Amino acid sequence: MKRRTVLASAILAAVATPGIARAADPGPSVTQTGSTTLDSQAVFFVSYDGLVNNNSFQKNGLLTYKGYQYAVWYTADKNAVVGRRVLGGSTWSTVQVGHTLKASDSHNVISMGVSKVDGRLHLNMDSHSDGFTYVKSVAGLMDNPSGLSWTASRFGAPQSTLDGLALTSQFTYPQFISTPEGKLQLSYRVAVSGNGRNALAEYDGSTWTALGEWSSSTGTYTSTHGSSTARNMYLHGIDYDKNGRLHSFFTWREQNGAVMCSSGGITNHDTGYVYSDDRGRTWRNNAGTVVGTTGSSDTVAVTDSGLVIDSLNPDHSLMNQESQFTDSSGLPHAIISYVPGRFGQCTTNYVTDRTANGRAFHVRKNSSGTWQKTEIPVALNSSQRTKLVLDKYDNAYAIFPFGRIAGASKSSGYTDWTLLYDGSGLNAFGEVVIDETRVAQDNVLSVLYQEKSSGTTPSALHVVDFALPA
Repeated sequence: MKRRTVLASAILAAVATPGIARAADPGPSVTQTGSTTLDSQAVFFVSYDGLVNNNSFQKNGLLTYKGYQYAVWYTADKNAVVGRRVLGGSTWSTVQVGHTLKASDSHNVISMGVSKVDGRLHLNMDSHSDGFTYVKSVAGLMDNPSGLSWTASRFGAPQSTLDGLALTSQFTYPQFISTPEGKLQLSYRVAVSGNGRNALAEYDGSTWTALGEWSSSTGTYTSTHGSSTARNMYLHGIDYDKNGRLHSFFTWREQNGAVMCSSGGITNHDTGYVYSDDRGRTWRNNAGTVVGTTGSSDTVAVTDSGLVIDSLNPDHSLMNQESQFTDSSGLPHAIISYVPGRFGQCTTNYVTDRTANGRAFHVRKNSSGTWQKTEIPVALNSSQRTKLVLDKYDNAYAIFPFGRIAGASKSSGYTDWTLLYDGSGLNAFGEVVIDETRVAQDNVLSVLYQEKSSGTTPSALHVVDFALPA
């Protein structure tokens, strides 16, 4: 009897000990559980190879909060709309927020954020190196969705500032992030592609404050072909983990095409990584060294040491603004994509070459602090971007253009990537939008996509749901 008790205690200890994988943990899987239509006639035009309702940098174009899911898009007549449904429900309630899309530019996306400190929904939209439009809801709307009607009266008038705070006249890529304390931060780019800087603003429940710029556009980068003295840091994301660390993967885009082997390529190079432990005030490289202070003259620059975690020259059409996620231990993961060297050492047309030979790679930091990279054996067949999400077992899922889904298990060390869903039947145009917030709340992967169309003929916008391992 004593022997059995000791054995049983040992087994229970092994199961309960953090960091020890249980044999019962399932691998990745997706099971389609439903599909809903947001709009049968959403605006459609192709710009920069993408759609304004489905762009990778549209952080929180779809989000879940307190039992409801929210989505934003532009209708056929270019009205900005925000919709909501009870999780798992088939019917979306929609509200027009009083703004009309000003340009046929796929950069002019709508992004959402929730300030938990006062229960407001925030929207930032319609900007590409110019002014933005900002709308926020009444306080408490997100905290009591079943008790408050979903009407236009719940939203304030569109603004060209953040409640009077004018950030920049050249604004792009709004991304809202909720801090662990419930404040809301807004990440954005100042200036233009190839010569821009990343910046942050913060909302505390009553006032927006500009924290300032944190990346630099200056310094000299030299390749084997030539040099460039101006650039832009493109973020793969900006996210807090469960411990309150703010993570960001990025790639640099040089202004001067002389750094490339061919003018038909793209000047993106290297995958970098920084993090912040003080809510984005200071930034550290992988070794923990401070490499930039937000709002100061010392910001993160291409000449700083220790930034690059995966080196690549500008000749392989590396994509910017791909995707990132943090696992249950707070370790950072990312998806990057480019044309591997086995297909040649010089891409001459980044759209054609990425479509023909592009591959996505899973980059992650393991528990020992080492960076690992695994090629995902699924051809891109597209010039566009792939999204990343991890389930509660830390299995990884890559959501490719056209809604294809591949997965890899944590237990394999993410070496067993395989296609789980081929996207057949969706007729998706290309890039998709993922509900990054829903996975942790009810174990469902929601994917927003738009059907293929031609010219400017409107097409249907859908959300398809997949159950992940229980």
